[in-house]
Amino acid sequence: MVQIPIKIYVQNLAKKAQEAARPFALVANGKRTEVLFEMAEQLGTRTEEILEANSKDLEAIPKDLGAEAYRQALDRAKITEEQVHEIGEGIQAIAEQPDSIGEVTHVWNTDDGMQVRRVRVPLGVIAVISEFGPLVTAESIAMCLKTGNVCIFRGGRELFYTNMAVIGVLRETATKGGIPEAAITFLDRPDPEGALELVRLPKYVNAIIPRGKGGLRKAVMEQARMPVLGYDGGPCHVYIDGDVELPLAQSIVVNSKIQDPLASNAADTILVHQAASRQLLPGLLRRLLEEFKVDLCGCPKTISLMGVMEMTGHKGIKNASEEDWGQKYQSLTLAIKIVKDMDEGIAHIAKYGPGHTDAIVTRDYATAMRFVREVDSSAVMVNASTRLHGGPPFGLGSEIGMNTTHFHARGPLTLQALTVEKYVAFGSGHLRQPHPVPQAYEDAMMMSVKF
Repeated sequence: MVQIPIKIYVQNLAKKAQEAARPFALVANGKRTEVLFEMAEQLGTRTEEILEANSKDLEAIPKDLGAEAYRQALDRAKITEEQVHEIGEGIQAIAEQPDSIGEVTHVWNTDDGMQVRRVRVPLGVIAVISEFGPLVTAESIAMCLKTGNVCIFRGGRELFYTNMAVIGVLRETATKGGIPEAAITFLDRPDPEGALELVRLPKYVNAIIPRGKGGLRKAVMEQARMPVLGYDGGPCHVYIDGDVELPLAQSIVVNSKIQDPLASNAADTILVHQAASRQLLPGLLRRLLEEFKVDLCGCPKTISLMGVMEMTGHKGIKNASEEDWGQKYQSLTLAIKIVKDMDEGIAHIAKYGPGHTDAIVTRDYATAMRFVREVDSSAVMVNASTRLHGGPPFGLGSEIGMNTTHFHARGPLTLQALTVEKYVAFGSGHLRQPHPVPQAYEDAMMMSVKF
């Protein structure tokens, strides 16, 4: 059988998805919520089917990767019965959240008595390009469904069969529940060309959300011809002020970096006021090196503080290059710089920004407020870990990614961020004045004896 060229294949999928957008937007909120609950239940009853698909992905991992690389690939791809249960719980949590579609965010009356409203409506067709596992797959689709958006999902090659099985269950359940079939569309061509064609279709796709590492984000940003909502780039900084509680500063740095080094809101650079550096850094760096095996790079002043430790057999710190300060590591690597004051710290953040998440640790309220005002990032944390920047920690519910650009919704992409607002105006024959009058009528009026 001759395979359809990838360009035509993707265009056909996207066109069908776009055609489903209008009927899907008309589905009642309650119906979509019912379908989500049913999806969560069906995943639980079809766990074996999903695990069998996952075993195909495990068998497809090349055996010639080397022992360590093969083990890591297995760990990334393998899912368990408990994880399938967690996927269902995640969908149920999304279903339980308040509906955004149809929400009236503001109402006012004009001077001439017309009522104007701002109302939330779906974005339309959202393409999600992911490198992550089935939990992200199901979460992305469920959030799009909850907000009345058609979802085109393209996953990675490593979990192709697992994603196909999960999406198959979700799509089958949705169709039985009265949702248009194309509202959940799976791009079942895992090759990179498929994703490339998808991001070049602004006629059919309203927005792109990349869910993956730096390489994927960069490629999508460079190639996309429609808005990119989930760009979670930009480094994360923790600035340690001179007036600080040392145990608090150490805890926040460790949590910001170590709690999940792969996360996009994990710390990349620590900036330390020189007044606190000698008291804080020796103990903090020893913990990072010995307890957590972090690869450190630092400025000359930081390295000078570690000289004695290197001689006693401890792992040392490499000299930071210019590129290191702008890196988003998402790994066990951390850059450290001593600054003379907060002015230098803020200037450093501005140079390599706009940032993803930036935090300050200080006891001084005025210092904290100045940091909040002057630092440009999608979230600024005061005496709190950068890892707390997100939908669930902020009490906003599930998120489909993080947006660090200046447009649309900045920060966690929660359910509300998957909507736009339109204006609805109610009048009673209201007209824009002066009302147009035919020229012949004006001429007749001028010829009247009354004039």
